[in-house]
Amino acid sequence: MKRIILLALLGLFSSYSVYSRTQSVVRGVVYEDSNQNNKKDRKERGIAGVAVSNGVAVVETNERGEYTLPLADDQIIFVIKPSGYTLPVNEYNLPQFYYIHKPNGSPELKYGGTAPTGDLPRSVDFGLYADDDQSQFRMLVFGDPQPYNMNQIDFFSRGIVEELKGIDNVAFGLSLGDLVGDNLDLFQPYKEAVQPIGVPWYNVMGNHDMNYDGEEDHLTDESFEKHFGPANYSFNHGKVHFIVLDDILYPDPRDGKGYWGGFREDQLQFVENDLRLVPKDYLVVLAFHIPISEPAGDPYRDADRERLFELLKDFPYTLSLSAHTHLQRQDLFDEKAGWQQDGFHHHYNVGTTSGDWYSGRLNENGVPYSTMRDGTPKGYAYLNFDNNQYRINYKVAGRSDDYQFEIYAPKVVEQNKRTSAGIFANFFMGSERDSVFYRVDDGPWVQMHRVNDSDPSYLHVLHEYDFTEELLDGRRPSNAVDCTHLWRGRIPTDLEVGEHTIEIKATDLMGQTHTQTSTYRIATKE
Repeated sequence: MKRIILLALLGLFSSYSVYSRTQSVVRGVVYEDSNQNNKKDRKERGIAGVAVSNGVAVVETNERGEYTLPLADDQIIFVIKPSGYTLPVNEYNLPQFYYIHKPNGSPELKYGGTAPTGDLPRSVDFGLYADDDQSQFRMLVFGDPQPYNMNQIDFFSRGIVEELKGIDNVAFGLSLGDLVGDNLDLFQPYKEAVQPIGVPWYNVMGNHDMNYDGEEDHLTDESFEKHFGPANYSFNHGKVHFIVLDDILYPDPRDGKGYWGGFREDQLQFVENDLRLVPKDYLVVLAFHIPISEPAGDPYRDADRERLFELLKDFPYTLSLSAHTHLQRQDLFDEKAGWQQDGFHHHYNVGTTSGDWYSGRLNENGVPYSTMRDGTPKGYAYLNFDNNQYRINYKVAGRSDDYQFEIYAPKVVEQNKRTSAGIFANFFMGSERDSVFYRVDDGPWVQMHRVNDSDPSYLHVLHEYDFTEELLDGRRPSNAVDCTHLWRGRIPTDLEVGEHTIEIKATDLMGQTHTQTSTYRIATKE
């Protein structure tokens, strides 16, 4: 028996790519903190079968809730929250599920990291709070808050957080990286800005959240770790398993300049070890910053995406999330794109809370509209889960829930005259597999055609800055890019003079149908 235990422990050591000079063992207990005082009391018993990780190896607690893991000088030990439990949070609603082990502290960096943690405690314990049934729940997702200064922190607070303060029926939130814009001193104001939402909040590291003076990739997250904990971790909620990963390789391993999308080997080992303990009927949701798709150029290391898909091949329910682009799109990976199952893998590149980097005209509250370059207004997403199924709804900041399109059509057209104008629908959550129809005045439904072009509504706003003879408020938006969720239809001119109603109906990937209306007028020349 002793020989079996020794071999198992040696196996855990061999699975870890060592970054530091020394290695030891960490032990602890995962327990139900029934009085929620954040310490293990004598009567509080351990919880069996809970996963705990050092960021590479993953083990389960025994019948007494005990675990043992190999430990190096620069590691974070964390519990992988099981379903049926919640985590304690700090004053900023950040989940407390980890212990940072850096005996000598972080290296000297422009933006500080972790102070020396000293000797390892005799036992590193994790308390969990029992929770009710979690089979149905809702979460919030933010893309790129990315403030570069305190003025933009204020835009984020008033333009996004204000309408979410004290929200009900949301289990937790997640920001998909670029929490700030290179100035890591803004991590603290960012935390303070998000806190009033009032729900536990998880965070992904983005390329603008890195310590660029870290000499190796694994040292670029020192400031992030100080404020938010590990950059790679996982947790369960209901029948959903979430895996959060830092997918920025810096410096770029190809030439040592800039960054590249992808993973280190130790990160992929963590995913492999983590998934071994996840039931196959769970929905696996992966969250990172850089999208795994490659709409242009070579932004992602193909071998890493292929390895990730290999690790997911036995999980029939999957979804992945990213941000980074300041656009919104749905990418569907089928067998031709490397997905190793029937059907497709859905990758949702989420629109951002900063929109087009806080550009554009100011609204009545003095906050930039900041519509993104593909015509998607700034906003955030709700993910709704029912066991291992999901639905996604995009919420435009400051607008009603049913605002799911931007409809563009001429205000007036001449009766019975041919026109090159058309009706355009920018369906913000649209994908290549969606069906979009329109009708005029309760007439027959006509299918619209998906086009790859700039959103005309966005161009109209952009041109205001180019044709004005007086300076406008706000910063000129970025130039338009082709929209992946734009549809076009013919505008009828052979109707009676007067106002007519355009109705648009779209059904998305998840079977949700949305409708919206607009109007135009038919006139004759005198």
